Amino acid sequence: MKIEFLQQAIDLAIENPRNGGGPYGAVIVHNEQILASSANLVAKNNDPTAHAEVLAIRLACQKSNDFRLTDCVLYSSCEPCPMCLGAIYWARLKEVYFACNRLDAAKAGFDDSFIYEEIQLAPEQRKIPMLQIEIADANKPFQAWNTYPGKIPY
Repeated sequence: MKIEFLQQAIDLAIENPRNGGGPYGAVIVHNEQILASSANLVAKNNDPTAHAEVLAIRLACQKSNDFRLTDCVLYSSCEPCPMCLGAIYWARLKEVYFACNRLDAAKAGFDDSFIYEEIQLAPEQRKIPMLQIEIADANKPFQAWNTYPGKIPY
């Protein structure tokens, strides 16, 4: 079944440019049944976060009424980018299978290597400087969270 689900992700990626999207597709499976699928809608929706994997995760979480997808498997037409990788870990997916890798994506004009390089740098050394401003109340949201009895742990 793995090949069939991966092929569905690839088919989404092939068809999607005809609809104004990018060449990426993702399918999320639970108990050998498709829970959610999506293609890349970055350009179509003018949303840089609308990657196929992120959109499929959003749909799967809505359908399962849970932000954790611990018993689910993601099939992607390509190795997930750093943003999607973060979403995969936050969603706690069980496994990920992909067809093309990041080098294949780079050859097609989708090169994420600079992001991998940037992540390793100190925030203030990145091409987009990220500067911390110390403020007295900065930790109050975390303090409130830690004392809130009804919190749902991540």
